[in-house]
This record gives sequence, structure tokens and C-alpha cells, in this order.
Amino acid sequence: MAPRAYWKGTLKLSLVSCPVALYPATTAAEKTRFHMINRETGNRLKQQMVDSETGDVVESDQKGRGYELRKGKSVEIEPEELEAVQIESNHTIDIESFVPSEEIDQRYLNHPYYIAPEGKAAVDAFAVIRDAMKDQDRVALAKIVLTNREHIIAIEPLGKGLLGTTLRFPYELRDEDQFFDDIRSPKISKDMVELAGHILHTKAAHFDPSKFKDEYETALKALVKRKATGKKIAMPEPEERPSNVVSLMDALKQSLKGRGGKKAAARSHARRATGRQRATRKTQRTTARHRKAG
Repeated sequence: MAPRAYWKGTLKLSLVSCPVALYPATTAAEKTRFHMINRETGNRLKQQMVDSETGDVVESDQKGRGYELRKGKSVEIEPEELEAVQIESNHTIDIESFVPSEEIDQRYLNHPYYIAPEGKAAVDAFAVIRDAMKDQDRVALAKIVLTNREHIIAIEPLGKGLLGTTLRFPYELRDEDQFFDDIRSPKISKDMVELAGHILHTKAAHFDPSKFKDEYETALKALVKRKATGKKIAMPEPEERPSNVVSLMDALKQSLKGRGGKKAAARSHARRATGRQRATRKTQRTTARHRKAG
């Protein structure tokens, strides 16, 4: 059974429009989740709202929303007041601009959604918009209202459909300077950088998420299964922490040695040398021909 659409509306590019549906591209359904229980009865616990000062349980009809102006002083906001500032959804994704994908800062990416045409009549217009983006290698930026809040959404082709990713607003990002300003700039020798580069070369690969393994999730499932069958859970021995590495250069050399890095480094040097030799010979032949022609 196909998942239910999270949002339905119209995708518009100027005068071209088509009905579309948004589906969450991620799910946490397979994650192992735990509930709080009463150890004596095994029954699940339910949470209650308690007044932070009096300790009294607050019933649902007494709950409200407030914004803390300062410690101990909040202004209450009524539900109808919130409704007055909420943005009404017109159920339209109106494309405003197209930008090169490499210009989108990865920190702005938030929640991904699959965008598919809604109904057979929408397929032609949907395909036109999708394929135009493919040809131009651009990402569309548009506005969309989800759960009463306006979002900017980046839209790009993905297979037969489109991938829409909501973007964070600038005020949601922390300034990197407050974390990076204190990082000193030590003098690193060229040899160290080259050794590190060789280690990178030995670990070169292609992005393949099928190789990602959530070992903690696997361990949780195994733990639950063993407990459910009454088996004893053995506590693992604490791992010894490795001693601090004294010499960075020794660590780099040891890393290379451990992964057959010397051979890889030698091959890398050989390829570079061969490339330089070929380039030199080509330049010499070209120069000789020019002289002969002159």
C-alpha cells in the first residue's frame, strides 16, 4: 500500500502548472523505540503537566502558550491570536528562481520530500518542468506552507520524479566563527600533508549508502530479542583507551604501513612522474615541430 501524501497542491512554473503530492523521503519507523514503564507492574507510564512552582497537576483546559520575556515573566498568547498571524496555505509551490546546485550551502538543507505528479493529467506538465531542470542543471527555489509555517523549498530532479528539500532560514544557523576562531594555524610540513594525502588515496571510494551499518540499532534489536527469550545479557569489558600519540609524523607513517600505503604511494608517485614525463616529451615535440616549420 502506497504511503499517504503529506501535502497536496500545485507546482507552478510561470503559466505551466500541475497537481503534485509531497511524500516524506525519510522514516523512523524501523528505529527501535522504548517506552517508560512501571517496573513493578510492567504498565506504561503517562506524562502529566505539573506547575513548576506549586507542583500541582495542570488539567488540559488550564494549559496555554506563553513566551518568556525574562526569567519568571511570560506573556500568554491566545490560540486565536496565533491563528491571526498564521499563513494560510494556498497549496501552491510557485517556483521563484533557479540556482546552480553547488551554490546551496549544505547547512541550509533540512527535510527531504519526494514530489510526484498527482493524477495522469499532471504527468506531461510535470515532465516538462523536471526535464527543463535536468537540461539546465539547476535547482528550483520556491515557497511552500507546511503546518502553518512558510518554508523555502529547493527542488531538483530525482529519477522520474523530483526531490524537494526544505531549507533553513539564516537565523537558524549558528555562525561558524564562534567555533573556529580559536583554532590555531600551526605550521605543518609539506611531507606530513603528502603522507596524509597518500592515506586519503588508499581510502578513496565512491558514495554508497548501502554500506552504512547502524551497529547500535542492530545491537538494540539483538538485546531486546535476548531479553524477550529470557537469556542473560553479558556486560562487555570496558575498552582500554589508546595512549596519546606523541609524534604526528610517526602516526602518519604507521597508518600508511598498516594499509599497504607504501605501495600505493609509490604507484601514485610513479603515475605523477610518468604524467610529467609525457607532458615534457609532448612539449618538446611541439617545440621541435614549430622550429622545423619556421
